[in-house]
Amino acid sequence: MGTHFKILAVLAVSLLLVTQSCKHSIDDDLPVPGNGSTDTTKVTQSDTCSPDTVSFQSEILPLIRSNCAMSGCHDAGSKQDGVELTNYDKIMQTGKIKPGDPSDSELYEVITDSDPDKVMPPPPASLTPEQKNAIRIWILQGAKNNSCANKCDTSNVTFSGNVWPIINTTCSGCHGGGSPQGGVAIRNYNDLKALVDNGHLISVLTRDGVRKPMPPGGPIEDCAMRQVQAWINDGAKDN
Repeated sequence: MGTHFKILAVLAVSLLLVTQSCKHSIDDDLPVPGNGSTDTTKVTQSDTCSPDTVSFQSEILPLIRSNCAMSGCHDAGSKQDGVELTNYDKIMQTGKIKPGDPSDSELYEVITDSDPDKVMPPPPASLTPEQKNAIRIWILQGAKNNSCANKCDTSNVTFSGNVWPIINTTCSGCHGGGSPQGGVAIRNYNDLKALVDNGHLISVLTRDGVRKPMPPGGPIEDCAMRQVQAWINDGAKDN
């Protein structure tokens, strides 16, 4: 009987050791955004970008810069509440993004807060349902630093299909609404065309040093810039 118990004891200890050696924290397998130790912080490009995939570089970054990373709010100089939303690393770190889980990501929580005193950006500059959903989908898809620049099409650029979405995402936070910054309103085609005709738009977007560079958080994505330039070269039509 004693020998039998000894054998069982040895087997139990062995099983425990094997079990413990196989255990690991789930968090150890997750990429840690912003620490440079994984590919998560690198811009990834794909020749087969799905239309259902939200691009950080062309959709999310311009949206956040335009609506959040402004002077007095969350740009590099202001950093209200310690939050800076000027680039991927800062958005992931100070926006406390949890890839795959919008409900546990602080940035998504504040932009969808139902309390008008807590929602960001505060009314009337709050994000549209479509903009909030884009951020939600991006987080659900892993909150990657991705880009679809390799699929950039400049052969058939239109105002409604290409240029206005770029301008609306990049500029509306500062130059839309009732009190546009600097007195420069960009609410429709006519507003934008006037800036094309006087050379203001291309000057600020290319950051040529003649006028204050825009957007202030950094230049627009290369594909977006090429599409705007192609539209201007084609006569800046209302198409």
